[in-house]
Amino acid sequence: MAFWLMKSEPGAWSWDDQVSAGSAEWDGVRNYQAANNMKAMKPGDRVFFYHSVDEKRIVGIVEVVKEYYPDPSDASGRFGMVDVKALRPFEKPVTLARIKAAPHLAGLALVRQSRLSVLPVSEDEWKIICKMGETRP
Repeated sequence: MAFWLMKSEPGAWSWDDQVSAGSAEWDGVRNYQAANNMKAMKPGDRVFFYHSVDEKRIVGIVEVVKEYYPDPSDASGRFGMVDVKALRPFEKPVTLARIKAAPHLAGLALVRQSRLSVLPVSEDEWKIICKMGETRP
């Protein structure tokens, strides 16, 4: 199992939207590096659900349930999507400010590549962030 972080603008697709949908496609990614990260995802991988823009915080965990496949909203045919399902919310959402303040998370891709929407997370980083959010890994 691998670990990831995916960003969404809460006004476009929020944690509450994901929970209501149960399982849904993660579409609209138009960055090659982010798309390559999605191509590497396998069913069972765990993903932090991150509210971007104004909130800048991890609010929950989703699980990949369907591997990368073509995104019908991409007219160029170059990009795809994965399907994810909501697993559980964070008891205490973890803000970007708290992540940046944690020395053990200095190498986290979210800190180093802040504009990328789909990022890898190491197992150690995963455990640290879950503990910060008072949720089980």
